[in-house]
Formats: sequence, structure tokens, C-alpha cells
Amino acid sequence: MPPPADIVKVAIEWPGANAQLIEMDQKRPLSSIIREVCDGWSLSGAEQFALRYADGPQLYITEQSRGDIKNGTILRLAISPARAARQLLERIQSHSIDARLEALKELAKLSADPTFAAEYINMEGIGTLARLVESGTHFGEMLAFTLTAFLELMDHGIVSWDLISISFIKQIAGYVNQPMVDVSILQRSLAILESMVLNSHSLYHRVAQEITVGQLIGHLQVSNQEIQTYAIALINALFLKAPEDRRQVGRCATSGFCIIREMASTLAQKHLRSIILNHVIRGNRPIKAEMAHQLYVLQVLTFNLLEERMMTKMDPNDQAQRDIIFELRRIAFDGESDPTGTEKRKATYTKDYKMLGFTNHVNPAMDFTQTPPGMLALDNMLYLAKVHQDTYIRIVLENSSREDKHECPFGRCAIELTRTLCEILQVGELPNEGCNDYHPMFFTHDRAWEEFFCVCIQLLNKTWKEMRATSEDFNKVMQVVREQITRALAMKPSSIDQLKNKLRGLNYSEILRLRQSERMSQDDLHSPPIIELRERILPEILELIKQQRLNRLCEGSCFRKLGNRRRQEKFWFCRLSLNHKVLHYGDLDESPQGEVPFELLSDKIPVSDIKSVLTGKDCPHMKEKSALKQNKEVLELAFSVLYDPDETLNFVAPNKYEYCIWTDGLCALLGREMGSDLTRSDLDTLISMEMKLRLLDLENITIPEAPPPVPKEPSSYNFTYNYS
Repeated sequence: MPPPADIVKVAIEWPGANAQLIEMDQKRPLSSIIREVCDGWSLSGAEQFALRYADGPQLYITEQSRGDIKNGTILRLAISPARAARQLLERIQSHSIDARLEALKELAKLSADPTFAAEYINMEGIGTLARLVESGTHFGEMLAFTLTAFLELMDHGIVSWDLISISFIKQIAGYVNQPMVDVSILQRSLAILESMVLNSHSLYHRVAQEITVGQLIGHLQVSNQEIQTYAIALINALFLKAPEDRRQVGRCATSGFCIIREMASTLAQKHLRSIILNHVIRGNRPIKAEMAHQLYVLQVLTFNLLEERMMTKMDPNDQAQRDIIFELRRIAFDGESDPTGTEKRKATYTKDYKMLGFTNHVNPAMDFTQTPPGMLALDNMLYLAKVHQDTYIRIVLENSSREDKHECPFGRCAIELTRTLCEILQVGELPNEGCNDYHPMFFTHDRAWEEFFCVCIQLLNKTWKEMRATSEDFNKVMQVVREQITRALAMKPSSIDQLKNKLRGLNYSEILRLRQSERMSQDDLHSPPIIELRERILPEILELIKQQRLNRLCEGSCFRKLGNRRRQEKFWFCRLSLNHKVLHYGDLDESPQGEVPFELLSDKIPVSDIKSVLTGKDCPHMKEKSALKQNKEVLELAFSVLYDPDETLNFVAPNKYEYCIWTDGLCALLGREMGSDLTRSDLDTLISMEMKLRLLDLENITIPEAPPPVPKEPSSYNFTYNYS
């Protein structure tokens, strides 16, 4: 007869004594069990002791987490969190250097435990650590453990960062600015400054006064990629959290042109791009996931500098802005003499503006009043005309010599192309948490955006000719060009020249071939026999998907901790028990390779306690997080498990595939209809594949009278499918 579900067999250790093998009754109070264990070793003062895991993170066991203890777990009797915090605080204030070092080392390890952290913080322990740093008398290993403990304690969110003193900030910034400093101290100092910037508006100015981009650039030229990652993360934080008055574009009173933002000017002056390209992207080390994420964030923030121009309408009455259009006309038609008469000049200008491809021939300024792309389109056109003058003149004159119905309107195309590029590169949107999609080629040129436009406008002109398009085909051409660009970007070209080569291979004929190939891989699901067969096998396929989802939940998945802005990666893992009755989850120090044993997952939720599954903006963690988290992609990947009593387990899936697996699997687990949008697409794929197998046995594609037998094991269909 199996033991009761509330009884777990564990071993409990105590230094210098034989381990006790006990049957822990989970219904008994934890204090009663600890008292019994202490009696077994004749230890008095049971209230001064607690239980911890002997392996792994060695977290304290509480009434809330005790349900995660499994049979065979090895526990350790230890002093209680409050007693440990009090002793460590006393030892840290000791005059003995050795005693202080050992205490700080132990504190750095225990600070990751939330139970201990709460006790230590309640004793004003953070203030003690801050004073040790401010004194400037600690160096080397002792300082590294002090900073580690401080960062771990602050990461629990119990204490506000706004309480940090100016002297503390100066001391931390001093470690970053020192030419020679220990790597571990530098890492923690950069992480602390980043957390200050991200978590406190009031501390931004104080940190910005002590740390400049120029001082951080030196840390990008080292061989240690972790230091490089910390440095770029701090640069991104300063960039992302810059007050609006520092990021806004000013307007020059004399010329009307927008001056360069302060941050953009700093980045350009310090040659940040070329240093990142040479020392990070083209370094001898592979780019790790966190570095790729920081490069992506920097790329997004850099492109977001274009947002102001993208959302600025042209003022038709602004002479300085109209002069830009005059300049475009002058460069294209400079060889032609202007007529002397005013009326003739107006007529000539109208003709020239028509040849330039503007929609409004009389007043082309009106073409730039729609946002997006606003004035950004005009900026791109002027860059092409001045920097690539021969290309600009060739495109304009080549189209002006064609028949009216076949001419490619340069002005209209440039405006629409600018809008398309803004959409592809998501100009104006905040970075997505966990995304690593950076493009190396954008770090190879100081004017990467403008050069990208110049390549794409030539592609558009070429595709227009290949399609033999007319003005009625404008939208079709733009769709093909968008597809060409997105396919080329997906190949991750390392330079602008490599982008050109990729686009040459994606001409209109190749796009048609790719489209045809993709269409051929799909069956025509609209014929009556196919529709009837589809309806018959639908229940089997749904059951197959349900079983596949549940099997994947049993394997488990790793999730990044949402809102963790420190560069030390934090992960947690969740998986369903093999009997589908319990969800097991717990924290991990690093991303796992393969499955994580149930014994390492310290928390659990009975499936019977789950009330519902929430998604998107209905999730509690989406309502509480900052604007950085509230972007479209993160909302699409967020879901929460609501369980008794009014508790939630919050997820952000790493990708759409995992989101679909977990939301559908949880719905199937609760006996509800699987609801992810992606399931419908995969359902079509699976049904199509099953049809292929069954139609091979049917002559003349007829439907059998009786429905095909339903297999006992749906998983016997060995389908392979993915979501990418």
C-alpha cells in the first residue's frame, strides 16, 4: 500500500551528527517538525532553527514552500533566517578583517533567499552595506562580496532605490571610472548603476553626472564579453530612461533644421558604433544571448531617434523646408535653364515636380504632411540626392523618359518606402524584452539608416521595371519590395554591400518562384472531397494536438524572470507532473540543458486549484510592469495561471511556439477549448498532412463510406510541425 500523499520521506543533516531519516507529515506545523528534529539531537531553543535544502540554492523552507519537498530530499537543519541575519550583521561590524570577510561571503550567498533578505533588510542591513561602500576602505574580494550582497538584496524590491545616497553613487561610479579595477567589482558596479537608472527617475541625473558614455566606451574595448555586456546595458539604460527634455529635438531658429539629439551626438562623437563593430561584433568570441539582446536594444533606441522626424509634418508655408524641395529639383534638372517669366517658371516647376514623382505637382510640400513618414521621407530623399547624386539623377531621368503609365514616381515611392522601412524596423516602438534580433550591418556605417534607404529605393526602381508596372500596380510593387527586404534582412547580412548581394538574388522572378514553391507545399482545401475528409479527421487531429501539448508540458520549459534588468541571467522552470495533477516550478541559476528533475523545482500548484488561464493585458504582471514591458510583443507572449486562494503564477513565453504550447496545454488540462490563434494554422497543416496520407490510398480521390477508425493512441501519428 503506497504511503499517504501528505507524508514525504526525507533526510535531515546537522554538522557532526548522523543524519535523521524521518517521515515528514505535511499537515503538521513546520515548527513542530523542527522541534522534533532538535530533540533528536538534544538541541535546545528549537525556535532558533529552520530547515534548508542541502543542495542547490539551499533556500529556507517555509510554510508556503514546504509543499515542494519530494521523497528522498536531503534537508539541513540551520539557524533561523532572523538569527542568521542578526549574527551576520554583528560579524560584518566586527573589527576582525577575516571575520568580516567570511561574514560578507556568507551574506552574498544568503541574500538570494527572499526569507533571509526580508529579515536582514528589516534590521537595516542595507544601510550597513552602503556605509561600508561609502567608507572606501574595502577593496578586492571583500568589496566584491559587499557589492554582490547589496545587489541581491535590492533585487528583491523590498527597498526603494530612491533611498541611495549621493556619496554611495559617487563611490560606485568611481570604481567604474578607475583605469584598473578588479573585474568582479567592475561588473557589480556597472550592474548597480544600471539598476539605479532603470528603477529610479530621481537617480538618473545623479548617475548621469558621474558617468558619461565616453567613460563607458573604454570598457567596450576589453576582451571580457561580460564587461562589454554590462557596459552596453548601462549605455542603453541611460539612453532609454533619458528625460524627455534630453531626448527631444530642438529646432534651429535660422535654418529650421532639427539639431541632433544630445545622446545621438554623444554616441557619434565617441565613435561608439565603430568600437562596438570592431571589438564586439567582429571580435574573436561568439556573441552570447545577453550581448545580442543589448545590441538589439541599442539598435532599436538608435532608430527611435528618427521618430521625431517621422512624426513631424511639413509646413507648406515654411520657406526653409520648401527650399529642400527646390534643392531636389535643382540637382535633378540643373542642366536646364530656367525661363525668365514668373508664369513660365511656375509652369516649368510644375512639370519638374511631376517628373520628380510628387502627387501634388503644384505644391509638393503637401505630400509630406502625412505622418508617418512625415519629414523623414524628405530627409532620405535629400541624402540620396546629395550623397549618391548620380544614382538620384539616373532614377529621376530614367523614369521621366518612360511612358506616363509606366513611369515609377520617385517622390511617391520614396515616401511610401520610408513608411515601409519604419514599419519593418519598428521605428518608435520600445525594445522587446528577451528579443535578440539585431542586424550587424546597421553597425557598419555612421549613416546606416540613410544608406539602407538608398539601397532599397534602387531595389524598388528595379522591381518596378521587372514587373512592368503601371501606376495602378503601385501597391502590388510595394508588397513585393517589402517581401524582398524582409527576406534579405532575415539572412542577417553583415554589411550594406552584402545586403545588396542578397537583394540581387531576390529579384521579382525569384520572389514569384518562392511564392509558387510555398503555395505548392499547401493542398487545395476547398474541393468538396477534401472538405468532407477534413471534417471527419478533425476530432482526431484535435486530440493529437491536445496530447502533444500535454506531453510538452510534462517535459517543461524555461522562462526568463520578467523585469530582471541585471546582467546576471535569472531563470525559472515549470513542468507538469506525469500524472497531470501538479504544476512544479522553481528558480534556476542558468538556462538548463534538457529537462529539469522534479526534485530541483521547489514550488508546486495542484491542478485542481487552478481557476483560470489569463492572457495578454488581462495578466496581473502586465498591469504592474513599466512601459518597457508593455509593448506589443511581450503582451502577446504573456499569460498567467490563476489559482486558489487568489494567487497567480505569471509567465512570459520566450517565443510564440512556447506560448501556444502552454496556453493550449493549460486549457486542455482544464478541459476547455484550446484557444491560441496559432493552433488554427497548425491545425490546417496537420489536417493537410493527414489528408496526404489517406488520399494516397483512395482511388479517384473519393471518400470512404465509413469514417476511418480512431486510433487508441493518437500519438501514434508521427507528425512533425513547427511554428517558425
